[in-house]
Amino acid sequence: QVRLMETGGGLVQPGGSLRLSCVASGITFTAYTMDWYRQVPGKERELVASITSGRTTKYADSVQGRFTMSRDNTKSTVYLQMNNLKPEDTAVYYCHGKRYNDVWGQGTQVTVSS
Repeated sequence: QVRLMETGGGLVQPGGSLRLSCVASGITFTAYTMDWYRQVPGKERELVASITSGRTTKYADSVQGRFTMSRDNTKSTVYLQMNNLKPEDTAVYYCHGKRYNDVWGQGTQVTVSS
């Protein structure tokens, strides 16, 4: 069964940190480009960060220098380390995998508020 499961969301104060994890199953994980997207109500889903099978990373301008994406192929897991969080980072964060098909996780809520 193809599945992506995100964990690690929650409530954090501005300036704080969170680490999201996404565990993949049912796919050839090492061959997939993996991404993190986020979405707030009424807006389109936004690409936050991506990492290729060769570990090349890209980031949205809004998170560059604050977020770091990594992957552990031995655990079929990708991570998103989020530092210096801002209220505008509040969103549901989705894990996404792409090779010949698209695979999505169910999402995890991140809320940045004092």
